Amino acid sequence: MKDDAHSPDARVTGAEIARLAGVTRAAVSNWRRRYHDFPDPVGGGPNAPLFSLSEVRTWLAEQRKGQEVPDEVRLWQALRGSFGDSMISGLAAVAQLLTEGDAPALDAALADLTHRLAASESPRQVVDGLAERYQHSGRRSGSDQTSSPRLVKAVGYVAGRVPPDATIFDPACGIGSLLLSVGPHKGPVRRGQEVDANAARFAQARAELTGSAGAVIEVGDSLRTDRWPKLRADLVVCDPPVAVPDWGREELLLDARWELGIPSRAESELAWLQHCYAHTAPGGRALVVLPASVAYRKAGRRIRAELVRRGVLTQVVALPAGMVASHAMPVHLWTLRRPLVPAEAPAPVRMIDLTANDPDGPWEPRPGQMTEVAPVQLLNDVVDLTPGSHVRASRQDYPAEYAALRREIEDRLRVLATLLPALEAGGGPSSLDRATVGLADLSRGGLVEFGEDGPASVSDQLDTEYLRGFLRSASNTRRATSGSGTFRLDARGSRVPQMPLDDQRRYGVAFRALREFEELAKRVAGLGERAASLARDGLTNGALTPRPDEE
Repeated sequence: MKDDAHSPDARVTGAEIARLAGVTRAAVSNWRRRYHDFPDPVGGGPNAPLFSLSEVRTWLAEQRKGQEVPDEVRLWQALRGSFGDSMISGLAAVAQLLTEGDAPALDAALADLTHRLAASESPRQVVDGLAERYQHSGRRSGSDQTSSPRLVKAVGYVAGRVPPDATIFDPACGIGSLLLSVGPHKGPVRRGQEVDANAARFAQARAELTGSAGAVIEVGDSLRTDRWPKLRADLVVCDPPVAVPDWGREELLLDARWELGIPSRAESELAWLQHCYAHTAPGGRALVVLPASVAYRKAGRRIRAELVRRGVLTQVVALPAGMVASHAMPVHLWTLRRPLVPAEAPAPVRMIDLTANDPDGPWEPRPGQMTEVAPVQLLNDVVDLTPGSHVRASRQDYPAEYAALRREIEDRLRVLATLLPALEAGGGPSSLDRATVGLADLSRGGLVEFGEDGPASVSDQLDTEYLRGFLRSASNTRRATSGSGTFRLDARGSRVPQMPLDDQRRYGVAFRALREFEELAKRVAGLGERAASLARDGLTNGALTPRPDEE
């Protein structure tokens, strides 16, 4: 709620009133129309009014709303009891009753309850209310048949204005949430396909009851059995199923839809993406919801490269977490456009990162959340289309970072050259042919303790660096390597030569210098990788340029 719930001045939205009364938002809208004494808005706007919580509670108490179980709740609960996990079958039966007048799947009590509710509200409100409850029910089993209200709003925002004479197509329409929400309610030609027959029936009924009577929704697997092979739409919207290993690749290898490349078995999402593009008319657009991993997975890089190279991909929007019904991970919304004529040079791709925004919006990117990326920057070995990485890169100060990395590498290289100890020829293995002592014996004698950094001397008779250096000898490494090839320090088997303390310290100084050299060398190697990557990115995106005197 917008204010503290105990404050007399607290304000609530229509959705919050619905939760308070245990009804749907459609029922609250119906109350506002039917009851002249329903509280007037005290704030907000025409599309998102706010109401006084105290006035709403008073009205609910006077009307006994929220104190008795509404018919719509009783219908939902009865459907749950009759259809269980096959709830979509129950919704389809209700829709069939309201549109055709008969539904054999409903018993007499359910049919009577449906008719009573439709008489007090309207058939459209009944179906809208059931669809809304289904979307908010939190049931993962229905997540492939419905797009969340948040996602529907986001797609609608990105779609923008849709002409009333447009053709809109959704090849995985589920219960019709996306297909029926984008564009004006009246005018567009709407076509859909859905593999689940009950979901398709419910979507068809929604279309007939919500002013899209000309909509046609076919039943079938869109990838394997395309019911609309000749359809070319002005706008294609799709929230396809994800991570489907058996999407029909082997039987569809020669399919003409794969004009950007044959998707791998693990890339069902890119099959859906190309299916949508195949149904996009010249000059039309396709808006496809995809998991974030599709933007960078190795298996799909060739298809991603073709999308960029041909100028088909125009925009990628990274949406906030919590947009999808089936999981809480962020998703991306890709926009494809089929060129009217082949482009001589592809245009930059717009990258928008909204992952830090609230999942309820806003969808307009703030400063620093959007950048235009030239195709040459994307067409590398990875073809990473993740908006966040490109938006962050656009804010990077490449010259300053590169200069700082060069200075740090130069400074550390100077130090690195001084760390290698000065060593001379030794007497060979025979010079170390002396008595040895086991690490286990040193530990039992109280000369060694084991800590997070490994064994350490606790006696003035043993130098720690000398001990650790010899423990890494080739012979001790062989002793500490298991039969499976796994290295592990074996306290019982490792041995070190016995030497006078002065000799131990000489060796210890050399071993310490080698250890510091190794650590710094690793650090310089990491800096080198960062500098090379930064320089390569900067040279290819225009942030850096070679000096005129460097050839």
